[in-house]
Amino acid sequence: MVVPETASCSRSGLPNRLLDSTLASMSAWQRGTTDYWASAVRRTVSPLQLATEYWRWLSLTTERRVPTWSTPHTVAWQSRVARLRDFSAARSGLVEQAGRAGVVPTLLLPPQAGHSSCIVDYSPEQSQVGAILDAGLNRLAALDWIGATPATRDAGIEEYLDTVTRAVDTLTASGGPAAHDRVNLIGDCQGGWLAVIWAALHPERVHTLTIAGAPVDYHCGEPVLHDWVRALAPDGGMAVYRGIVERAGGVLPGSAMLGGFIGLRPDNEIDRRLQLLAHMDDPDYVERFREFDTWFRWTQDIPGEFYLWIVEHLFQGNKLIRGELEIGGRRVDLGAITAPLFLLAGNSDHITPPDQVFALSDLTGSTSCTREISSGGHLGLFMGREALTQHWPPLLRAVAALSQPASTGPAK
Repeated sequence: MVVPETASCSRSGLPNRLLDSTLASMSAWQRGTTDYWASAVRRTVSPLQLATEYWRWLSLTTERRVPTWSTPHTVAWQSRVARLRDFSAARSGLVEQAGRAGVVPTLLLPPQAGHSSCIVDYSPEQSQVGAILDAGLNRLAALDWIGATPATRDAGIEEYLDTVTRAVDTLTASGGPAAHDRVNLIGDCQGGWLAVIWAALHPERVHTLTIAGAPVDYHCGEPVLHDWVRALAPDGGMAVYRGIVERAGGVLPGSAMLGGFIGLRPDNEIDRRLQLLAHMDDPDYVERFREFDTWFRWTQDIPGEFYLWIVEHLFQGNKLIRGELEIGGRRVDLGAITAPLFLLAGNSDHITPPDQVFALSDLTGSTSCTREISSGGHLGLFMGREALTQHWPPLLRAVAALSQPASTGPAK
């Protein structure tokens, strides 16, 4: 199935984006400083108190902490590029019931963009893992991507796909007499397009496919990242990207990814930090900032081989939707996917606009597709309260309804 590039895809220019970003940053700075001094006047704080708050603010915004997972689980195994975290026993007694009842297992593929995978289990109150379990999908595991080292800088797309296969094999072998050959795949952002590719290569093993904030058509929906790709390499070459990887010893530094994402919308980061300064007297606000900053500022590197493959074949070539993507001598045919689709996008997602996610619905052989759209941005899809309370639950309940014994026949 070869799909031409959609003519209606919007292409905003990078200069305009930079101008808008500069103006937004200035506005965020003005708003933040105004709120800070308004707060200081309202509270009639002394210069000593202001100095104390400033030093505490400085500590909070520069401290680097290791993020953690929130839901009890076990580590089933660890490979060079990932750990498999098994949450099936997180709800006491439910895993045994699920296994006996024959509920289809679920594999969650988190984002991989230089941050910890635990964004899918951000906190007890904001957890995609918890939402999946609450929907009744109790046989659940998630891959936890491991940061690249000099020993794994050569890990490529085939190793990542093999890791998904190993995880699926583990889940489908763990159900005892009621074991299934198929799984529900749920993929976020990079984990989403990886799930799509794996599903196209192994359609007979996918019961349902759910993606959130995952770019499928990289050139649609006012793509900010694509504008940068074209600006860095207007001739479509790879020299700039190879140079970045070579200078970092064969990896893409997570710190560079963090800086790049901040650079897409610097006003967001300016606003976030200055609003903290204006709310230093609010313990709940400070704790919420600390929780998010723990995840946001901790970074891990990405294998250079994997990163360069993504840039060349997906960001630049957009080969996934063109029907030109080949892996291990096999063409990735999206038309081979027949499992029910569940797609979630963020209306204000500037990293993966909704069109990039929803493009999948027109490219597969599936006859069932459910779309949901949240008002939030990219990260909010995975850990935001709106998405986790309003949008994920109905999607996951629909997946769970299809995953009960009476509904687990071969995918149509």
